[in-house]
Amino acid sequence: MPLILIGAIILLAASASARDFPNCKSGPLSTNKVCDATLSPWARASALVAEFTVQEKIANSGDKSPGVQRLGLPAYEWWQEALHGVAGSPGVSFAASGNFSYATSFPQPITMGAAFDLPLIRSVADVISTEARAFSNVGRTGLNFWTPNINPYRDPRWGRGQEVPSEDAYFASQYINVLIPGLQGGGPSHSADNPYYKLVATCKHYAGYDIENWQGNQRYGFNAVITRQDLQDYYLAPFRACARDADAQSFMCAYNAVNGVPTCADPWLLQDVLRDQYGFSTSTSTATPGGKDDEGATAADEGDRWVTSDCDAIKNVWNDHHYGASAADAAARSLNAGTDLDCGDFWPQNLAAALRANLTTEAALHKSLVRRYASMARLGWFDAAAGQPYRRLSWADVATPDAKALALRAAVEGIVLLQNKNTTLPLGPSPKKVAVIGPLGSATTQLQGNYFGRAQSVTSVVAAFKSAGWDVTAVQGTSIAGSSTSGFAAAVSAAQAADVIVYVGGIDNSQESETRDRNAIAWPGQQLALIDRLAEVKSEEAKKPLVVVQLGTMVDSSSLVSGDGKVDALVWAGYPGQSGGQAVVDILLGTNAPAGRLPVTQYPASFVDQVKMTNMNLRPGAGNPGQTYKWYNGTTVFPFAHGLHYTTFNATFSNATSLPSTFSTADLTRAIRFNATGPPGSGNYPDLAPFATVSVTVANTGSTNVTSDYVVLLFAKGGEYGPAPHPNKSLVGFARAHSVAPGATAEVTLPLTLGALARGDAEGSLVLWPGKYTLVLDVDGRDTWDFEITGDEVVLEKLAAARNGTNRAVD
Repeated sequence: MPLILIGAIILLAASASARDFPNCKSGPLSTNKVCDATLSPWARASALVAEFTVQEKIANSGDKSPGVQRLGLPAYEWWQEALHGVAGSPGVSFAASGNFSYATSFPQPITMGAAFDLPLIRSVADVISTEARAFSNVGRTGLNFWTPNINPYRDPRWGRGQEVPSEDAYFASQYINVLIPGLQGGGPSHSADNPYYKLVATCKHYAGYDIENWQGNQRYGFNAVITRQDLQDYYLAPFRACARDADAQSFMCAYNAVNGVPTCADPWLLQDVLRDQYGFSTSTSTATPGGKDDEGATAADEGDRWVTSDCDAIKNVWNDHHYGASAADAAARSLNAGTDLDCGDFWPQNLAAALRANLTTEAALHKSLVRRYASMARLGWFDAAAGQPYRRLSWADVATPDAKALALRAAVEGIVLLQNKNTTLPLGPSPKKVAVIGPLGSATTQLQGNYFGRAQSVTSVVAAFKSAGWDVTAVQGTSIAGSSTSGFAAAVSAAQAADVIVYVGGIDNSQESETRDRNAIAWPGQQLALIDRLAEVKSEEAKKPLVVVQLGTMVDSSSLVSGDGKVDALVWAGYPGQSGGQAVVDILLGTNAPAGRLPVTQYPASFVDQVKMTNMNLRPGAGNPGQTYKWYNGTTVFPFAHGLHYTTFNATFSNATSLPSTFSTADLTRAIRFNATGPPGSGNYPDLAPFATVSVTVANTGSTNVTSDYVVLLFAKGGEYGPAPHPNKSLVGFARAHSVAPGATAEVTLPLTLGALARGDAEGSLVLWPGKYTLVLDVDGRDTWDFEITGDEVVLEKLAAARNGTNRAVD
């Protein structure tokens, strides 16, 4: 959605008009069955929408729905944002001061992804949804949020990589499975005491979306050509988890086309895959408000989850993709395909003409509205506040001390130590004189990244050093991307006078953001030149450490660490949020120990010359060295999941003697009911069937007195199973062990599924392949498990068949 709007929309509003809840106690709405809480959400919404005129249905087809005043249905804005905290957006209004003037601002998902800590993500989601509900209860936000962004981070040039947790589709799927229940309030396990959803989360951008505006290829008209194999293994995998396993209540179709069809007008994506294959039609919750409609049918008989377009994406179907014979035809195609809401005004302007020309039907429009208002019934929007625990949340539940502590913890856990020569770090707690140099040393809001809300305060690195009692000299030295070196002399002077040099730089939203891809992944501007000068100061005074803290997503840091190297220590912090500066300094001083792992590959700068960003093929080929850690055949600067510690660890399989060496596909799939899979959320899907449980012993073997976390990572390495080419390795399990003391051990259990080992074939089927497998612990293979799967290959999931030659397998 257009970021220009988000930056300005009512973020700093002096006041907010209370957003009305429907009045089911008196007035015209009270006599409508939408107010009957004993009915199913579908029946209630059907009764409401049945009273709309055609003109009223069209008027309410966009995100700024005017409601129907004659029925007592208030206006409603469907567009809210909460990527890493309640954020500025059309439906969110912060007060100018006092109560509801701020909310907790967590790190961006790319930094939280580096923590590899799923319970942490669930806790963050719980806080975000609690604060959003509190804002809603005083009319400062709606209940539908356009979050999370779950497109895998395929290409380092993508401007929105900061919004997603990883380049790995398996990891993103596991992340989603804990995030969505936290946002929505428990998922399928809603209790009878509180059957309501907390929020409606929206999984975006479905699908194949990871280009903003690269060398004239704008997202609004881009056609992503993707093989069915890559769709199955990569581009669709997180969305399957979101719809089928995590119970997300809404989806957002993307700006781009996939194999020639704009996603918001694609019945194959929206109906055949999303609703039919992934079971998106009906909520998985079995404890929803009400239960029966007038005819005795349950809500499961109707589809009550819904799809919104990205904002103005339906307009782009016509204006940019030129799809359809007219504007009215493009509007109709999007509605007929299964989009339920136009985040924009294209439908309100064109659906009347589409109906007059019989390009669509009132029944299709009616169903789209029922789906959306049924979700509002699930949220308790029509019901009395007295019986709803979420309606009792207030300002006292926003930015609490626990929430602030969690924001700091999330930032600390996501920081990655990339290099630490001669144990330069930690610097130790004893205050010294430090020169904090670089364009981001005093940064505050830049630490939040994009899609942010107003935080009570944002701590810079400079401020955090001062709070720790250090004597700080702060010099910018250079800008992020400018050509001027006029600040070098002051920076060098400060470095010479200090005991420690800390450079804080990298990139920010001026280099990467929505609508802004990068053409290069090298450090921009004169930053490396300034670091060279600081390295000269360090070489003149050998005991003076030079530490570089890189913010933003990935840049090529090879010149800083290759050979003798220019810097003693290199730390990546991404976009660490409101407590980012404190988290960085806590790591540098040793208050906390680093244990984060890179959630992406750090490529050499030459990567951008080897493959076009528009090339969606993951596997290596002509003009493509392979993309993501699974397929890249070059030498990385730092590999996916790289991360150092202040101590040493050993990790071994603790149940190695009981791990089998042979499995048969027949035995592994014997309990699967292939003809009776589902329903959604039940876990009864072949790819979710258990394979084995691996136990890992983690030992802190360091000689230093450092207690530290350790991320256990399990990869399936190479192998000759399945179609060639074969991936370098694939993540199949992970967990974070916390606070492992010196000399102590921790036990971690990794349950593995058949789907984690499976790979797609050329037709897009997910297949369990017979062959020899090797599972390895960590990026350096600390322990291995070899086994063989015998028997016939087994298809765990078939990708929906193509329609009329579209969305076909492509070369």
